[in-house]
Amino acid sequence: MSGQRTWTALVEVKTGRNDLLPGQIEAYLDLARRHKFDALLTVSNQLVAVPGVHPVKLPKARGQAVKLYHLSWSQIRTEALVEQANKSVSDPDQAWILAEFIRYLEHSRSGAIDFDDMGPSWVQVRDRARAGTLHPQDKGAAEVADKFGGLISFVALQLSRDLGTSVRPIVPQAQLRDPGKYLQETVSEFAATGVLQGAVRVPGAVSPIKVTADLRAGLVHCAVTVPAPGEGRPTTRVNWLVRQLKTAPGQLCVQPSVAWQRGRGPARTLDEVRKNPKLLVADPAQELRSFTVSLSGNAGPARGQGRGSFVDSVLTAVDKFYGGVVQHIKPWAPAPPKVRDDESVASDEPMSDEEILAGKDRHDGDEERTEVPTESYAAAADS
Repeated sequence: MSGQRTWTALVEVKTGRNDLLPGQIEAYLDLARRHKFDALLTVSNQLVAVPGVHPVKLPKARGQAVKLYHLSWSQIRTEALVEQANKSVSDPDQAWILAEFIRYLEHSRSGAIDFDDMGPSWVQVRDRARAGTLHPQDKGAAEVADKFGGLISFVALQLSRDLGTSVRPIVPQAQLRDPGKYLQETVSEFAATGVLQGAVRVPGAVSPIKVTADLRAGLVHCAVTVPAPGEGRPTTRVNWLVRQLKTAPGQLCVQPSVAWQRGRGPARTLDEVRKNPKLLVADPAQELRSFTVSLSGNAGPARGQGRGSFVDSVLTAVDKFYGGVVQHIKPWAPAPPKVRDDESVASDEPMSDEEILAGKDRHDGDEERTEVPTESYAAAADS
């Protein structure tokens, strides 16, 4: 209730494997209209790729008088866990109720199920994609593409639970404007390449995590694009990235992009770059603008959740990539200008990469000072 106005919603709840049915939703909408309710809220285990889009497809005219909203049990459980992790509920009694609610949702008999199934068409679509014979009109192709969108949404929810913060799937504007048309385009690309893609954004992370499932190759790829430092020689910029990946797996793939050039530079494993940073520098005269850091793993073939399943392989890949790589990368930022100290003493030691990238300046006193370009500092550090 807000002031003198009361907001009323009719609520339909499903648990377990019971999905919302179009005929049932239409009947509830008619009922809500007759009683002049403001909205119909549905709760089920169905996840959607686009936030705000209902899992049941209805004619647009049906929802004009009554708003239609949907929540999944995974969303509800995730929000509860994030609130608990951040200790957002200060009242002891309410905190106890929240903990009991979470305990109930996590019980196997509650009917609240996380995303665990790629759908009945998964095996057939997977095999056709692997063989390169998948067609956009094939039965189940759209279902699998849509299910993958739901899986990306669940990836975001799973990270939210682990990190105690709100991780969101990235939804392109074209998908928000017309989800149906966007799905058709996604299916066409899926049929042509055997590849499904999505991305999630973690607050404070260097960039979104892109998740790619290549069914032809049987691989799941996770990648982030890291902007390179804005100063220093190419090898200095490479060393800046490598220092942040001390504990990252050696099979991590690192690929640079160069200013004013299409495409990307040579790709190398992190182990190779650790031994020789110059492997990422095709031309020392070119400026490195960013690095794409990626990690690949096998895509599970099974339809459901659990060891050996496709769902589990995607969740495991993202969790491993974020924990081992992304959370350790901090975006580069130039150091603020410092007040010059006229009595500072020059050092005979070569400047480190950290001093170069921080913009630190050394001089030989206050009698005569010759400004040395940044590139000269970088040359001293790299030699």
